Amino acid sequence: MADYRGKLPRKIADIILYIINSLVFFFLDLLDYTMCIFYKYIDEFLEGKSTPCYCQSQNRTTKEFEKRNNGVSGTLFGRKNVFKEMGFIGKTRRMFDDEDSGKTTSSDLGKTRWSDCGCESCLSWMNNGGDLKLHVVVKDPLKGNQDLGNTSTEDVIFLHGFMSSSYIWTETIFPELVSSKYRLFAVDLLGFGSSPKPRECLYTLNDHLEMIEKSVIREFDLKSFHLVAHSMGCIIALALAAKYPNSLKSITLVAPPYFITSEEEDPSEIALKRLAYKSVWPPLLFGSAFMTWYEHLGRCVCFVLCRHHKTWEKILKLVTRKRKLSFLVMDLFRHTHHSAWHTMHNVICGGAKMMDPCLEILRRVGARVTVVQGSRDQVVPVECSNNIKVMVPDAEVKIIKGANHNKVIMGREKQFAEDLEHIWDSVNDAVNSR
Repeated sequence: MADYRGKLPRKIADIILYIINSLVFFFLDLLDYTMCIFYKYIDEFLEGKSTPCYCQSQNRTTKEFEKRNNGVSGTLFGRKNVFKEMGFIGKTRRMFDDEDSGKTTSSDLGKTRWSDCGCESCLSWMNNGGDLKLHVVVKDPLKGNQDLGNTSTEDVIFLHGFMSSSYIWTETIFPELVSSKYRLFAVDLLGFGSSPKPRECLYTLNDHLEMIEKSVIREFDLKSFHLVAHSMGCIIALALAAKYPNSLKSITLVAPPYFITSEEEDPSEIALKRLAYKSVWPPLLFGSAFMTWYEHLGRCVCFVLCRHHKTWEKILKLVTRKRKLSFLVMDLFRHTHHSAWHTMHNVICGGAKMMDPCLEILRRVGARVTVVQGSRDQVVPVECSNNIKVMVPDAEVKIIKGANHNKVIMGREKQFAEDLEHIWDSVNDAVNSR
């Protein structure tokens, strides 16, 4: 009887939450449908043509489309909307009629959408004569230090997560890494931070890989390297490691979003549902669902926040009475909706299909794989780190008690830096002992 009484309130709470979820997301479906029509006409009025969107999914996953847009995730088209299912959206607009849609051209590099920020810092990447290269921060212990003589260095590439930038490494870990043996590269991924944000790019996993190759590996002639990545950056790091297995010395994955799937399950759909499940609670999950499922509402948020980030920065400085804002706050605004939206779907969701074969390559070559995650991570489930261990039995998994998604790095910078150097040194010791 007592057990029944305990289950009854919980069941009632679940029913109430289900009703609230249904009502809230039905209303958001309606708003997104309305904004789809609004943006069609205002884009045509302000820019001369409507901006393609993914509201109409019919006939958009054909072989011809996939051939022209390799790496585009099906989650862009498979997001359910009550009004789309009823056929309303398909009757109001037709998308992707332009055969050149999704291709970056030289004329597009100097254009921004009316809803994107046009300030000097956001457009600084356009001043390089059309040659797209990522913003890379390099910490070279040998540069300008004659006392080190002919000391050789090893290279380490750091990749940040979603809605972040190289600041998460340069402001926290770089000051703690004082060894003269390592040359450090912190990258602003394509579409984020101070890196280019081309309007017509689809920000696929291959797009990100090609830019890292061009801006770091070929630019600095790297023959071998260690990799360190956080959150979404882990997907890109795994793809990079699998492409250069003979150059990889070690890979450290911090909170990797990896889910074990079966042949009957689509990895992209699993990643979408697990990382952006439609729920009003907890708030962090609701925010992820809002920005991932609703293309046009997400664009509205970016118009209010990202386009006017200079104003918000001034307001926050006045409110907090600080001359310098936290880089975590700054990074939330340093992207366009186009770059964030496509990266979310084409890398985080679409990249889920590539993680199994990439991990298999690392297992086969015996790569040094280390996984670190906080026990209180509310962004990426802790099970994801343990899943890596299933695919790569020799991987070392460390769960940091009490740490969340960001504090697994921040707040324990010294320990994290020491752990990294220990990993790198042990790889060298293992090579030298052979």
